[in-house]
Amino acid sequence: MASQEILREDTSRGSLINNPKVRGIVVQLVLVAALTFLVWWIVGNTVENLRRSNIASGFGFLTNRAGFDIGDSAIPYTSDDSYLRALVVGLINTVIVAVAGIVTATAVGFVVGIGRLSNNWLIRKICTVYVETFRNIPPLLVIFFWYFGVLSVLPLPKESIHLPFGSFLNSRGFYFPKFVWGQGAWLIPVALVLAIGMSWFVARRANQRQMATGQQFPVFWTTVALIIGLPLLAFVLSGFPLSFDMPKQSTFNLTGGFQVKPEFLSLYLALSFYTAAFIAEIVRAGIRGVNKGQSEASSALGLRSGQALRLVIVPQAMRIVIPPLTSQYLNLTKNSSLAVAIGYPDLVSTGGTVMNQTGQAIEIIAIWMVVYLGISLITSAFMNWFNAKMALVER
Repeated sequence: MASQEILREDTSRGSLINNPKVRGIVVQLVLVAALTFLVWWIVGNTVENLRRSNIASGFGFLTNRAGFDIGDSAIPYTSDDSYLRALVVGLINTVIVAVAGIVTATAVGFVVGIGRLSNNWLIRKICTVYVETFRNIPPLLVIFFWYFGVLSVLPLPKESIHLPFGSFLNSRGFYFPKFVWGQGAWLIPVALVLAIGMSWFVARRANQRQMATGQQFPVFWTTVALIIGLPLLAFVLSGFPLSFDMPKQSTFNLTGGFQVKPEFLSLYLALSFYTAAFIAEIVRAGIRGVNKGQSEASSALGLRSGQALRLVIVPQAMRIVIPPLTSQYLNLTKNSSLAVAIGYPDLVSTGGTVMNQTGQAIEIIAIWMVVYLGISLITSAFMNWFNAKMALVER
């Protein structure tokens, strides 16, 4: 009895140490304390260094006059505007090139990825060469290739290359007609939004009908008719409120129209084609991940290869494709910061100019981190939602 009581006492004494839950709490508390001390030390050290250098901290400088021009701005901006507006211009430029690059990279990547599985030997080899070339070149070199090797060697404005629809291409960029909207033009975007909503409703109802009865509905052509037909009808009813400002070629330059500068073109093309090579491999892996029996079953049902790919293979492959696709979208967005190498005024380039003028390095770097973190989280959230929508649901 005495030995059993002693054993119980020893067990009770060692129970807290041997309890995994208690150990976990202790380890977490120690880790939190260590991180708190590290943050306190970094902040204190930073404040002391700023004090010794006589550098004021805080974000009050954002309201000061910028004093520099930005060559490519999607919103009105002059050198008399504030530093904050200059950073907003850089942010908008970053978002524009990222969104345009994601759309183009996705389209090219899917085509190349499917082409790598083609039965045509020539198409398959061309797609393979494309993928292996771009995957093994740093993105900065791809940007330099488009900027210095392609766009900078184009003819001067007086010898511009004539393109269809009154467009021109030269060493200063791409010029095309500019839309000038008149009164009543607001009806067109309203009709477009309405058409998109109706297309979503039709697609949802068609999917429910197919799940219930197995009957298909021509969703694609209905969507095309709505998205094109309703805005076109609104355009007619509003009295054709559209005119064009055509680019005109003069002795030394082009006037009028809309100009896309070579800095944006080179960055957009480089990020698009570079990322498309990685997306192509993701698409190829996703299609390969679908059981071969799905293709055989589609063929047995009389579906052509194109129909089987669109209706059977790709929808199942999307559950494999979407998660790594998210990473490529994030990489493209972050790689847009390489624009500083060719002078495109993105967030990093504009912020660098502000930092050089104000000396507020810590604040500018913090803004960069918060903005890129926010864009990445928004992109990830949207892709996670889309992934949940595309997931296979068992009945």
